[in-house]
Amino acid sequence: MKYVSTRGQAPVLTFEQAMLTGLARDGGLYVPESWPTLSMEKIASFAGKPYEHVAFEVMKPFIGDTFTDAEFKDIIAKAYATFGHQARVPMVQLDANHYLLELFHGPTLAFKDVAMQLIGQMFEVALKRRGETVTIVGATSGDTGSAAMEAFKGLDAVNLFIMYPHGRVSDVQRRQMTTPSESNVHALAVDGDFDTCQGLLKDMFNDFDFRDGVKLAGVNSINWARVLAQVVYYFTSAVALGAPTRKVSFTVPTGNFGDIFAAYVAKRIGLPIDRLIIATNQNDILHRTLATGDHSKTGVTPSISPSMDIQVSSNFERLVFDLYDREGAAVNQLFEALKTDGSFTLSQGALTQLREEFDSGRCSEEETSATIKSYAARTGEVLCPHTAVGVKVAEQFLNEDTPMITLATAHPAKFPAAVKAATGIHPELPARMADLFERDERFTRVAGDLTAVTDLIKERVLT
Repeated sequence: MKYVSTRGQAPVLTFEQAMLTGLARDGGLYVPESWPTLSMEKIASFAGKPYEHVAFEVMKPFIGDTFTDAEFKDIIAKAYATFGHQARVPMVQLDANHYLLELFHGPTLAFKDVAMQLIGQMFEVALKRRGETVTIVGATSGDTGSAAMEAFKGLDAVNLFIMYPHGRVSDVQRRQMTTPSESNVHALAVDGDFDTCQGLLKDMFNDFDFRDGVKLAGVNSINWARVLAQVVYYFTSAVALGAPTRKVSFTVPTGNFGDIFAAYVAKRIGLPIDRLIIATNQNDILHRTLATGDHSKTGVTPSISPSMDIQVSSNFERLVFDLYDREGAAVNQLFEALKTDGSFTLSQGALTQLREEFDSGRCSEEETSATIKSYAARTGEVLCPHTAVGVKVAEQFLNEDTPMITLATAHPAKFPAAVKAATGIHPELPARMADLFERDERFTRVAGDLTAVTDLIKERVLT
């Protein structure tokens, strides 16, 4: 399996190279050269199997000979041994024909753990074999950063720097990033919003002197391995409800498009999915794009679902690459226009294809709070604000014939203020995290400026 850039001008890489590279050198994102296919018989065989078994079978076609079967099975086993539920990603029934896929049983209580714990293990094996060290820089709107900290802290071969928007993440999210004491992890509080952090990250990858000098690698969802790990739970949940003989639909609360792009990948490689529904909060660029074809940034408005406060949805580029028949030059033109002009318009053909695969909905702040309140009262299920966005949007698309699975992306205790305001209930952290607010914090505040951030990183890595 080889990997190509969405912009068509970067070297073709192996899985290991793509994983360790992150962003392509032409500014694009790596995707498989072609999509493998899982047979209906193979998918049916997943019924009743452990999560780790399905993970191996789904991801194996994508990794080539990067790891032996024994190595890869060991990597998967170690990654998910840290999860607090034997099913790893269990489902609960929320309503008639509506199910909630709980993705928050990992060490930092968010869906990012599903991928990040796996990537941490894969990086460690690959880097040990190469005898190399890397500098990983990540941008986070809240959950990626803490998941990366948990996955990479204490590893000798990795220096990790996480940029998060100062004052725009929840207190729990911030403390999960600022309280690890290991010397190889660094929390950077950046003046700006998530798009500022993400823009800085992309600029670092495009500064080849800096990139090569510190041996830069990335674990944001620009990294293909992140997306690949998320493909697995679409298979486990769908099979639990009767796939492949029965189609299911998914509603995914998303800002950066990575999680729902993983659902699209699952469909491309053989999972019978009926509809894929994009759920956005008030920062609704994806919903507006589906409605009109106009992909325009309008600025980020802070919300009670901060992990979705995004206007530059990086992984949308991977989908656009398919919508434009994998024409890298066309993709490059669109996303350069987004960078310089703040917008682009999809062709009619691309928009038609987009609508054939996806639906979308937008959930306001008031609707998010009302959804948290009503489901807590009616079902006893306490939703985090991001999950509530998904549940509210999913309600528009429920039907008697096709099960709907909405992704529960975080534990409600990560957003206690929003949950308490809606329900009067203060969601408690698990016992293993009960002292989180007593731990010492360690972070550096930095201007949202490329030189300021890269100078800081070079100072800590190269001295």
